[in-house]
Amino acid sequence: MRLEFCTIASGSSGNCTYIGTDYTKILIDAGISGKKIEEGLAELKLTGNDIDALFITHEHVDHIKGAGILSRRFDLPVFATAETWAAMEGSLGKIAPSNKRIIYADEVCAINDICVKPFAIPHDAAEPVGYNIFTGEKKVTLATDIGHVTDTIRESIEGSDVLLLESNHDIDMLRKGSYPWHLKQRILGENGHLSNVAAGELLAEVMTGKMKYVFLGHLSDENNNPHLAYETVEQILRKKQIEVGTHVKMDMASRFRNGVKVEV
Repeated sequence: MRLEFCTIASGSSGNCTYIGTDYTKILIDAGISGKKIEEGLAELKLTGNDIDALFITHEHVDHIKGAGILSRRFDLPVFATAETWAAMEGSLGKIAPSNKRIIYADEVCAINDICVKPFAIPHDAAEPVGYNIFTGEKKVTLATDIGHVTDTIRESIEGSDVLLLESNHDIDMLRKGSYPWHLKQRILGENGHLSNVAAGELLAEVMTGKMKYVFLGHLSDENNNPHLAYETVEQILRKKQIEVGTHVKMDMASRFRNGVKVEV
């Protein structure tokens, strides 16, 4: 059973990820316009009619911007935690009652031959989650918008074939940058975002021979850049005798266009 993975957008300005098998295709988040998501799907030779479900991580606009229009246009069920639904429903517009689906952290939701398991993450949102996606023995994990690393996050990432991991900011760039103090404190706080260093250290902890692909995502436009994020994480892994390209393939999830599509 093959499992495809491709980010359509990943960054502080919008997030959307495609995951699919031959029989089932889902999106995680819809934080860019419906038009942009359809364009990204077209590059994958898909349309919105091919998508079976949309899962939301949390209610911030960079994760839900296109969710309402996609649901209405393609009669698409939208899955989110109860508190996320309460926080985002007013921003989505009218959603058919049958397409409003509630999920719970640590409870598996089956969509045809794909199983989706949400897990709790620390972020300044109502009831945010990351996702494990399974089909057969294959596992994909999405872990972004993380203020700090928890045991749940470590356990959820372990054993993944493909991982999308937040590498949001370089701490020095953030501290010296133009953001107001309160925003810097929010990003650096326990419910903020994961830095490049924290991403590298987490990867070094959980890396096993099973992991084939790592994508660094949700990069800040002002407080990071792709080269710096990649280099920082790669150096941390090398110190742990983990060679990028040999032990695992690592790439960047693009902010405004489709990333590399991989299949496991």
